[in-house]
Amino acid sequence: MAYKIANTQSRIIGCIGNTPILELSDAIVPHNSARVFVKLELANPTGSMKDRMALAMIEEAEKSGKIKSGYSVIEYTSGSTGTSLAQVCAAKGYPLRIVTSDAFSDEKLNHMRALGADLLLIPSHGSGITKELFTEMIERTRELSLAPNVYWTDQMNNHDMLVGYRQLGEEIWAQTRGHVTAFVHGVGTCGSLRGISTFLRERNDDITVVAVEPAESPVLSGGNPGSHSIEGIGAGFLVHHWDPALADEIVSISTSEAIEWARKLAEKESIFAGPSSGANVVAALRVAARLPTDAVVVTLLPDSGFKYLSTPLYQLA
Repeated sequence: MAYKIANTQSRIIGCIGNTPILELSDAIVPHNSARVFVKLELANPTGSMKDRMALAMIEEAEKSGKIKSGYSVIEYTSGSTGTSLAQVCAAKGYPLRIVTSDAFSDEKLNHMRALGADLLLIPSHGSGITKELFTEMIERTRELSLAPNVYWTDQMNNHDMLVGYRQLGEEIWAQTRGHVTAFVHGVGTCGSLRGISTFLRERNDDITVVAVEPAESPVLSGGNPGSHSIEGIGAGFLVHHWDPALADEIVSISTSEAIEWARKLAEKESIFAGPSSGANVVAALRVAARLPTDAVVVTLLPDSGFKYLSTPLYQLA
């Protein structure tokens, strides 16, 4: 006799979403600041919020007929989108090719390979994450996507991802019972900022939205592109999903600050997260410092520190 077990999933992609939300303690948040809550997106199956995006892009493409049985998928990525797509494509049986670079952590590259993705590496020549690197990755992906029966998810321009990120906004609203004063988040593709903030403002137009970018590449605030090491944000150009009306304010965070605060999360809160999480937290703390103590600031911890063990972030010896 087969027994039905409650709360189980038939495939790993059924475990995407419904992540916990946690209030940071006074070990991080000063007593005279607003409350700061972090959504633990590192609890998704690959350790990244990009699981939501990957699942939405593939399933919406299936619904619209843009991808069919026998097709393959291609994308360029700094890593987390690639691991998330590799997971979804493996579960659904689509071969995946990823255009990426040695500028990104070995953990991310090996994770993609482990899930069956075929990687094409674009050399960074030791220059870090730059506009020029992303431009070359995009152009190589565009060329390869012209082959027959290849679907390019084209993350920077894909609107299907917003389906997954609206769900994330719904979770934040439900978990805080609608008590969100400010939402703070970094800009990579800008799909997550756009999807989440649009949903939240549909519920309360008074919510303040703060965008976070690398101080070394402050293009959202009108500065020049530059090299930085906050993987997941700061493409070095104005991405398709960005609209200045999305954010009431833009906060620039340096790579050193992002690293410092990611380490503080580990040391003081026992939360093992990546550099974009550190950037989000320090920006959220700046916002919280000027709000009343009963205000609620929400940000995301986009991915796990396990993706960065080979990088300077966690090479502490």
